[in-house]
Parts: sequence; C-alpha cells; structure tokens
Amino acid sequence: MRLTTKGRFAVTAMIDLGLRQSNGPVTLAAISQRQLISLSYLEQLFGKLRRHELVESTRGPGGGYTLARDPAQITVADIISSVDEPMDATQCSGRENCLGEGSPCMTHELWTALNMRMVEFLESVSLQKLVDEQLAKGLQIEEKPMLKRAISSMPTVKPIRMNVPNSVFALGNAFSKM
Repeated sequence: MRLTTKGRFAVTAMIDLGLRQSNGPVTLAAISQRQLISLSYLEQLFGKLRRHELVESTRGPGGGYTLARDPAQITVADIISSVDEPMDATQCSGRENCLGEGSPCMTHELWTALNMRMVEFLESVSLQKLVDEQLAKGLQIEEKPMLKRAISSMPTVKPIRMNVPNSVFALGNAFSKM
C-alpha cells in the first residue's frame, strides 16, 4: 500500500477538526492555515468526508465543519477509504491476475496478507486515539482561531452624500422644474 497525500491530508485535517470542534464549527481556512494544506484541496477532501457522513457542514457566518460521529467511532480506515485512497499492496488489486490470464504472481498471498494486516491496523486506530495523543504531547488549542484576513483592517471611508437625483426619471423631473 502506498499512502498518498490525499490520505495523509485527510487524516491530518480530521485530527485538527477533532481537536477544535468543541469550540464550534471549524473552518477549512483555519485548518488550511494551521496544517499548510491548500484550501481548495481541503474542500475536495471534505466533500468526500461529508458524503461518507464523517463530517457535517454548517453554512453561514460562524459556520464550518464538525464531526458527524463520535471520534471514538471513526477509524483511520474510515477516513482513508472515504477519500478514495486504495488500501491494496497487490499489483492486481486483489483480482489474482497479476501475470495476466487469471494467474496470480508468486508473491500474491504475501501482499494479500499484508493488505489484511494494514486494514486491521487502520481499523484499530480511532480518531479519538489520535486526538488524545496530540493532547498528551502538550498541543495547545487556542480558544478562538486566528485567521489571517484578506480584508484590510483599515477603517472604511464614509461615502460623500450629494443631493442629486438618483434615477433618470428624477433627473428629468429636476430639469423640468428649472
């Protein structure tokens, strides 16, 4: 099995979410900033995680994502499989046709056994366990997430009020009174 960035980023983002969801929905922008993962990539991953009912989304101001289930009930295998990450070390994807014409290779059973052990291991590790490990390492969770805003903090300039007609009809009426 070769774990790609898709699986790694999904697990990392879910740990981040599990650590911070007690403060309310967590934005993907905040996860992106903390974990240095592209926001657009996170949006793709969380779409898949939502479809597999691992996370729930809340729209609007103050919105974001929360876990859809108890983190003790979500396994690493659930996360990886939900983002379409294959967990297969065989060359033939388990179809026993490694050499073509339905013939398995000499090491097919070895890789099949490895697949079973990997899946067993990933199913034995819960998201809660990974969250607890981060807390045990002393990870500090900020109360309010700090985001770098793209909007300037400069005060807005008040518009200048002018006493002029605000439509073509009002303009026509103003000229007819002259």
